[in-house]
Amino acid sequence: MRLIRHIGDVPHAEIASGTVVTIGAFDGLHLGHEQLLHEVRAIADAHDLPTLVMSFEPTPREFFASERPPARLMRFREKFDALAAHGIDYFYCPRFNAAMRDISASDFIRRVLVHGLHTRHIVVGDDFHFARNREGRIDQLRACGPALGMQVAFVPSQVVNGIRVSSTAIRKALWDGDLDTASALLGRHYSMSGTVVKGEKLGRTLGFPTANVDTRRRQTAVTGIFAVRVHGLGELPRGGVASLGTRPTFDGTKPLLEVHLFDFDEDIYGRYIRIDFIARLRNEIKYENVSELVAQMHKDADNAKSILAAKAG
Repeated sequence: MRLIRHIGDVPHAEIASGTVVTIGAFDGLHLGHEQLLHEVRAIADAHDLPTLVMSFEPTPREFFASERPPARLMRFREKFDALAAHGIDYFYCPRFNAAMRDISASDFIRRVLVHGLHTRHIVVGDDFHFARNREGRIDQLRACGPALGMQVAFVPSQVVNGIRVSSTAIRKALWDGDLDTASALLGRHYSMSGTVVKGEKLGRTLGFPTANVDTRRRQTAVTGIFAVRVHGLGELPRGGVASLGTRPTFDGTKPLLEVHLFDFDEDIYGRYIRIDFIARLRNEIKYENVSELVAQMHKDADNAKSILAAKAG
């Protein structure tokens, strides 16, 4: 999959025959997104055209709420890897800025979709809005599409257990500690990926050495203590217990993701790993002393091992 960050870098010669495009934030790559991508792939295969996903960095919601942006379900690299795994050919991800904010719906259609991306087919969700003040609608795409040589398809919203699948619903479930609902909407366990970095080695002094993972997020969608499985350290995932928070017992302020792996003692600094959150054990708590914290850490580890054994596979 080729990443394109600027409209001037679009390989016009390669896509002159047309593209099959979808647009969105694609934060989390949930079941609704997967349905969109499946439809894009099906149309592309039927017409022998390349696929193109358009997203933005930062996301529009982050741009409009720059002081308190919504927690990301995925960092940029995770999104890129997920789209590539779905067989997308081009990922066009321009910067969302004032110019993009102010573009009219008609200009977006002609300048970006038709002339910029050579869109022959566009696939969107049934709640799709675009351009200045979200003025663009599916009806407008359909009205002007034929004259511009562009076909429009929409995919209805997915509903799971009575809940409309959306990134917002997933964030709420995660914040509420409801990993089961989040997993049902995602179609998989919620996960975070990152590089193992050097920490203060505090866990090792407490008898619980941890892998410290750089989350590269301004804020996280989950906090607390979790039973986890870690991928990227061998053919099979490894079980562990993770803390995602500020370590209040030690008066911390910066969110940290620390993972204690069971029956594992290798140097993995610099390794890129994925942490699947299997179950939430409890909230972070400020303890009166280190002895109380260590006693609770032993309980957490035992609890996590029991849960992972019961949810094996």
